[in-house]
Amino acid sequence: MLCRCPCLFLVVVLWVPVCGGLMTNPHPSISDQELFWGADQYDFSVVLPAFGLECFWHFAHRGERFYLNFMVQWVAGLGHDRHLSVTVNAPSGLLVSAVDDAKGQVDFEAEETGFYQMCFSNFHNHFGTMQVFLSFGVYYSDEDRDKSREEEKRKKEEVRRDLNNTLSVIEDATHKVQSYVFHMFRYYSSGRMRKSADYFLLLSNSQYISWWSTALSLLIVTSGYLQLLFLKRLFISKTGTEQEKPRC
Repeated sequence: MLCRCPCLFLVVVLWVPVCGGLMTNPHPSISDQELFWGADQYDFSVVLPAFGLECFWHFAHRGERFYLNFMVQWVAGLGHDRHLSVTVNAPSGLLVSAVDDAKGQVDFEAEETGFYQMCFSNFHNHFGTMQVFLSFGVYYSDEDRDKSREEEKRKKEEVRRDLNNTLSVIEDATHKVQSYVFHMFRYYSSGRMRKSADYFLLLSNSQYISWWSTALSLLIVTSGYLQLLFLKRLFISKTGTEQEKPRC
């Protein structure tokens, strides 16, 4: 009995760390389609049903600029409301930003490294479905880019003092062009969102006018028929002699 107890104790000690190890997957219950692993920019549309809720996660490093642009393109259903509730949470669970509007923009500097949660709720519409255009991603601000360039330049000067600065000039020009193209693409996405929203709003107004015109036309025809029927019943006609004429 004295020999079996130490063996049993060693088995328990060795088995507990294996079963109680740390999870390396940040969100084991979430599919890869809802996790975005740090690309510069994403641009797509999503349809939210009545009382619908959609959440997405995007990876960002500390010091990066996280941005989110959204716009409601169209709303269908009874008693529809174009307001959309948007919340952005940090990897630790803290609320970073909250917007409740038909369109908006969220831009902040990431203070934590991890997956930032973006949730879009359609709780304003009890019987309405909406389509939302999303554009989000990460980028470096000008100050952070300047700091990183200065550090790179110092390292290059220490390692390669005798080389000229032609490569650094080309690299700086490339970064500037890349930054300008990136911001131009953001402005283009915003313009496309506004254009698509105006187009869907025009279609909605056209359908609304057509339905009301049809309803008013039927109302006018029905009221005319009822008036004619009412006037006709005011006159009492009897079939008799020629002297007896219809009287009111």
